[in-house]
Amino acid sequence: MSGTTTAGNRRTAGVPRQWRGTEANGGANRWIVLLVLCVSLLLVAVDATVLHVAVPAVTEDLRPGAIELLWIVDVYPLVCASLLILFGTLGDRVGRRRVLLLGYGLFGAASALAAFAPSPQILIVARALLGVGGAMIMPATLSILRQVFPDRRERALAIGIWSAVAAVGAAVGPLLGGFLVENFWWGSVFLVNLPLMVVALPVGRWLLPESTGDRNGPWDVLGAVMAACGLFCVVFGVKRVGSGAGLLNVVTAAPTLFGVVLLVLFIRRQRRRTHPLVDLKLFSRPAFSISVGCIVLALLALVGLELIAAQYLQLVLGLTPLETGLRLLPLTFAAMAAGLVGSRMLQWLGPRVMVAVGFALTALAVLSLTAMGQSDRPAVLVGGFVVLGFGLETTLFSAYESMLNEASTGSAGGAAAIGETSYQLGAGIGIALLGSVMNAAYKPGVSSVPGVPASAGADAGQSLGAAYKVSDRLGGHAGEALRSAARTAFVHGLHVTLAVSAGLLLLGALAALRLPKVMECAGDDESDPGAAQGQDGQEADGQEADGQGTGDPDAPARYDRTAVAAES
Repeated sequence: MSGTTTAGNRRTAGVPRQWRGTEANGGANRWIVLLVLCVSLLLVAVDATVLHVAVPAVTEDLRPGAIELLWIVDVYPLVCASLLILFGTLGDRVGRRRVLLLGYGLFGAASALAAFAPSPQILIVARALLGVGGAMIMPATLSILRQVFPDRRERALAIGIWSAVAAVGAAVGPLLGGFLVENFWWGSVFLVNLPLMVVALPVGRWLLPESTGDRNGPWDVLGAVMAACGLFCVVFGVKRVGSGAGLLNVVTAAPTLFGVVLLVLFIRRQRRRTHPLVDLKLFSRPAFSISVGCIVLALLALVGLELIAAQYLQLVLGLTPLETGLRLLPLTFAAMAAGLVGSRMLQWLGPRVMVAVGFALTALAVLSLTAMGQSDRPAVLVGGFVVLGFGLETTLFSAYESMLNEASTGSAGGAAAIGETSYQLGAGIGIALLGSVMNAAYKPGVSSVPGVPASAGADAGQSLGAAYKVSDRLGGHAGEALRSAARTAFVHGLHVTLAVSAGLLLLGALAALRLPKVMECAGDDESDPGAAQGQDGQEADGQEADGQGTGDPDAPARYDRTAVAAES
């Protein structure tokens, strides 16, 4: 029968080998699978931020140099972003569960190495290995989620929960890190991963279904290396710009240019191959390409702003790191709420309206924060952060769901890797762009303060923290004048940065108008959208179950669940 498989020898690509009662027992196990995947994501999200508050303790204990300290902090996201495509597509080839479980093991071993690192060099290596483990885990969670939730309505709810967990992880990291460093030692921020990994490995092996994508043709090893090296160089350059290095600086420009060239060659190579590593035809689907663009814009507009807001709370309002983390909690709670109700909202509003409204809400919240001045206004901050968290999570959830829905089960790993890579690139570019805007608006306010030497003004122009150190060194009337001018200039720069961020968010709202108007769910419980649609979005009638004769070579097979259960 067309559209089904039989319990014979052939197994459809992408269909899990084991469901352990997913259908027979009413479908409960897939929600347990989601729980395991969310724990995986939580570990990676927490580890991305947990070290930030431990940096002073690490500095005091290991005595790293300035460059070593920079690598300790940055090597994890740098390596992770670089390897997402490599491991996402490898999972499609050798098995997503297999790559995920290997990622668990490596993440646990690297955590132990980092916790007891005797030198900065060992800690850098351990953080790099954590990045490798994170790159194995992140795309695998989304691609397995895409597999075990074939019905789009249920999948939307699952992605909402998944994205809410990501928001929790990003917020919990600094709070957990602060608690552990205060009560134990800096290595404890890594040891917290070990008990969870000890549980996750056997539970994941028992519960998670194994699945693969299309295994036609050899895996493009050279293409995977080109993508990894190209992304590493580009992300490295973006991070250097974000840390204040000039774009024309040879250490910044050379690797960035080399990375761009590698990525261009990678794209050309993929277009020529019969069986590409990444199906670039996904970008010809407006819903996929616009969703990826929306993820980049959302992160670009907000991640750099988040760092600036943290400086404002601590350096202008004088809050402690713990108080700063608590002030940001309303944003996290609102993001969780948006993730949990996002599925129903998406069915009601549709992707186009939901993403556009999410961008508009976020822009409104950002503009409301321009009411922040040199005095504390808790009600304004809480209200702005609540709307900001809800709007941001609404945007990201809808964009991820639309992007993942456009990919077949066979290319789910590659699609998930593209989404996560766009997330990382958007975050890096955002820090560089908004940081540059902030510096441009801040420096003139401290460069010519009456009674302050020009050299001291130049030093104060590096950051508000640097200005405070210079003012303490100057003392007297000049020091007080510089401190006051720096606070005023910082608040002015914050307002300018907020306005630029709001403008970027409104661009995202306009881009979202090209997304599909309604959430198409018909037939999703049996097949992927690629199996029912050609490249032009029209329904393909009478096509074979294995994708033969379709306009989309990556179209996944339709399958009969009873046959799959019998075969398993």
